[in-house]
Amino acid sequence: MRFRDLVDELAARLAGGRVHFGHGMGSAEEEALALANFVCRSGLWQRRSLLGRRVSPAVQERARAIAFARVARRLPLAYLTREAWFGGMRFYVDKRVCIPRSPLAELIEIGFAPWLNPDGARRIIDLCTGSGCIAAACAFAFPDAEVIATDLSPAALSVAERNARRLGLAGRVELRKGDLFAGAQGKFDLIVANPPYVPAGACGSLPREYRHEPRMALAAGADGLAIASRILEEAPRYLAEGGLLALEVGEVAGDLAASHPELPFLWPSLERGGEGVLLLRA
Repeated sequence: MRFRDLVDELAARLAGGRVHFGHGMGSAEEEALALANFVCRSGLWQRRSLLGRRVSPAVQERARAIAFARVARRLPLAYLTREAWFGGMRFYVDKRVCIPRSPLAELIEIGFAPWLNPDGARRIIDLCTGSGCIAAACAFAFPDAEVIATDLSPAALSVAERNARRLGLAGRVELRKGDLFAGAQGKFDLIVANPPYVPAGACGSLPREYRHEPRMALAAGADGLAIASRILEEAPRYLAEGGLLALEVGEVAGDLAASHPELPFLWPSLERGGEGVLLLRA
């Protein structure tokens, strides 16, 4: 069997299984290509010139086993492969953390230009860091900055620590257990957060794939605004002059804006899709 034939077979199996796509994958074809790349252990397979390469029977069977588990158990692919991509980097993930997929990656890659002066980004804090993907991406985007990442979950911080070590960032990203800004001192030029923002009552109706993720990383009170509102309340004490707050609030963006009409939120257009990312200058 050739690589492209394996991708087609996997895509058909995923589409027929009626699984939900939404953890960084938009279609059965996209997820099938990611799975085939994983089992073949080479991103080069995505090049058209290599799609005709032959795949061994053992690799084929491994891909089919993962696809079967994906359909039968409705597990996100990232939990089956223990890896996810964010900002062009590969991260280890498991059920202790949400799967990296934030549209904040697009803004991090451009250094939050034109809203943030990259030369002035000396201190950055990432709230609710989870896997540590946002903190890591910020560390690479701002190589001279001090990066602090916080999370309430010791289990999540273990995953974040593992990713920091893998990416050579153990000395660049400081991980702290705490509730949002707890333990933080001084001012930050960039505050970035992808906090929980799903209304608690809606968690049970999410697709099964999402219900495998840690509930504490998803649910945020009755209206989904509990954590985001706290960040808005506390951020002025920590945001440096000329600094920027970048906050992802997803589907509750409209409700958050309506509850804070006094704040001049900026809602940047995202070329790669996604919604509900707000920017707020100091």
